[in-house]
Amino acid sequence: MLWPLWRVAVVDRSMEPALHAGDWLLVRRAARPGRQVRVRPGQLVIARHPDRPDLLLVKRAARREPGGWWLAADNLQAGAADSRTFGVVADRLIQGRVLLRYRRSRQTPR
Repeated sequence: MLWPLWRVAVVDRSMEPALHAGDWLLVRRAARPGRQVRVRPGQLVIARHPDRPDLLLVKRAARREPGGWWLAADNLQAGAADSRTFGVVADRLIQGRVLLRYRRSRQTPR
């Protein structure tokens, strides 16, 4: 059994203005292996890249398609990889649904 909450750091600009590099996400994932996370269109999800399973992506679940989800980046100018480049993402590659975004505190120099 997995812990259902997971903390993920945002490292690129593909989801600006909703998310920024340096933000942290609290993510809900399936508590048991093999179970799927419930996702609705418009929600932010964490998914494994279809061609590089070691790479995690944060994208918007744009729409349900036969065979999985169409995932979209919010910031097209960032040159982000999304379903326009790799197609529909299978349900088994969706790792979790974003519940909350928070910004890591920045310490001010003295």
